[in-house]
Amino acid sequence: MGRLFWKFFFFIAIAQITATFGVGVLFWVENLERSNRNSEIDLSPPASFMIRSAAATLQFGGTEALRSLINEGRPHRLQLYAVDEDNKDLMGREVSPKLVEQAKHILATERERRVVELVKAANGHSYLMFIPAPNDEFGPPPGGPPGGGREPHRMGERGPKPLFFPTMPIVVALVASLVFALLLAWYFSHPIGHLKNAFNQAANGNLDLELEPIMSARNDELADLGRDFDVMTAKLRTLMESQRRLLHDVSHELRSPIARLQVAIGLARVQDKDKLDLTLERIERESVRMDKLVGELLTLSRLEANVPGSMEEPIAIEAMLGDMINDASFEAEAIGKHVDSQLDCRVQVKGNPELLYRAIENVLRNAIKHTAPGTTVHMHTQLDESNKLLHLSILDRGPGVPEEEMNSIFELFFRSSRTKSNSAGHGLGLSIARRIVEAHQGFIRAANRRDGGLRVDITLPFMADEPARGDTVES
Repeated sequence: MGRLFWKFFFFIAIAQITATFGVGVLFWVENLERSNRNSEIDLSPPASFMIRSAAATLQFGGTEALRSLINEGRPHRLQLYAVDEDNKDLMGREVSPKLVEQAKHILATERERRVVELVKAANGHSYLMFIPAPNDEFGPPPGGPPGGGREPHRMGERGPKPLFFPTMPIVVALVASLVFALLLAWYFSHPIGHLKNAFNQAANGNLDLELEPIMSARNDELADLGRDFDVMTAKLRTLMESQRRLLHDVSHELRSPIARLQVAIGLARVQDKDKLDLTLERIERESVRMDKLVGELLTLSRLEANVPGSMEEPIAIEAMLGDMINDASFEAEAIGKHVDSQLDCRVQVKGNPELLYRAIENVLRNAIKHTAPGTTVHMHTQLDESNKLLHLSILDRGPGVPEEEMNSIFELFFRSSRTKSNSAGHGLGLSIARRIVEAHQGFIRAANRRDGGLRVDITLPFMADEPARGDTVES
């Protein structure tokens, strides 16, 4: 059990123990106060009825009638007292001064209850009448009291009750609190132990451990943390696998031009001088290919590291596409192909002009490269004013892409089986285009045309304000 378990257990236990003792002390104090407040005067309705009867008997029948009434009530344990001004009972019984004081207090504060009465008799004396609360001290003593009946007992002189402290309830509550604190601390610390082990495994390079099967029975924030950990490790596995594949593909792509360079250099050493220019041209061509590959890899590395440069510049997209079409048309005409455009997008896109130009140009040049001779590459735009989106489409008349490869054409170093034989590229152009478009909060997708060729759609969010007429963006 780790430190977190004992912290949970300690604080929960302290809180529950404090609450238990607090409640116990409150009950003890209330019980003590209730014991002190317990009246020794009978406050029941029968006692009130008896007191009213005795008051009427004394008022209209005198002291002898009251004595008779008291003697009649004694067998039924109704011990009625009639105390005069000198605290002497009418029947000659001893009365506790405390009991008399309590009766006087009830007479002064609770007259409406009529359980204590003060009646003036015909002999000139005033008698305070009350009935003590029933208790076991009125047992039949040996011998009779003066004036007949039982022997008088001293009322109201019971010894103090022992103070009751709720020890057993507090002990039971304390044990229950400790048990539940133990269970609650274990409930929180146990999954944290799994998380700690999983992080240690990940730190040691094992990213295959999943917490979902272990914590699937839980439905709380700790289970959510476990699922987030699984998502994180899955992404790390993907990134590491992508990194390994990238290193493999880069080494494979560099191996061919390096091998050709070595062959060309070897031939240059043994060839005649009249063939040296041809060999140097071959070396130059391979070095240019390597330089282009390294440049694309650097661009890709910047995009992967999320450092594409300033992404806050307003770009007049129609002017940029117009410049791009002019350059592409000139190159396409030289190889017997054509480029046509329908541009109606006088809006601004916020981002990096150089990167966005390169992304769209990659797609356009790829379409020109693969479209059939004598055909036309079309580029057209459409604005979605309600969602502030620019839709750009580039369509060619090339061989298209097999449907099973459609989801892979934007992956690194991927070249379609239909164009691999006549393509001199490295399979990075569309990958770079996808990352640049995504860096501009857009998306790119491709689909085969029904009548032959490939269609690439690029969607970009545009700014609300339109650029002024005549805005241009240098390529």
